Amino acid sequence: MEKRSVITDIRDAFGSELDTGQQSALISWLAFTGTFGGVRGVTHAIRAGKGPFKNLSVGGEHLHHYMWGIGMLAGVGAIAVKGDEALRRHPATALAYGAGLALIVDEFALLLDLKDVYWAKEGRVSVDVGIGGSSLVGTYFAGLPVIREVARKRRAARAKG
Repeated sequence: MEKRSVITDIRDAFGSELDTGQQSALISWLAFTGTFGGVRGVTHAIRAGKGPFKNLSVGGEHLHHYMWGIGMLAGVGAIAVKGDEALRRHPATALAYGAGLALIVDEFALLLDLKDVYWAKEGRVSVDVGIGGSSLVGTYFAGLPVIREVARKRRAARAKG
């Protein structure tokens, strides 16, 4: 019997254990979690002056990343209103939704106060941990059927020898 990779098992379980709505939810959670973590890393690198990253400005005005998130969610909204079912359930739509939402949520304090308090010490760490933790928990529960099926297949393969 050939040894299967865990990636193959995950791909197979994703297709067999989740309906298209569940697949979209998992992709959205993965996109949210990955985007939120990536944006946190990039913004910390920019603030520390490390790496190739720089703030993006046009005409002297900083372009906050929530703007890109709003644009992405506007596109997803257009697909929801006018797109056919295949387009609404397309993985790219779920990916754009999760990533766009993360870009907005990451700068929520700025949107709430309408002033740039992004790096204010009070609450920043707790917000990062809270949102990061909840995104990981959401991803875990959305992916639980896949995780269970992969674990079942792996146990069965080990038992066969």
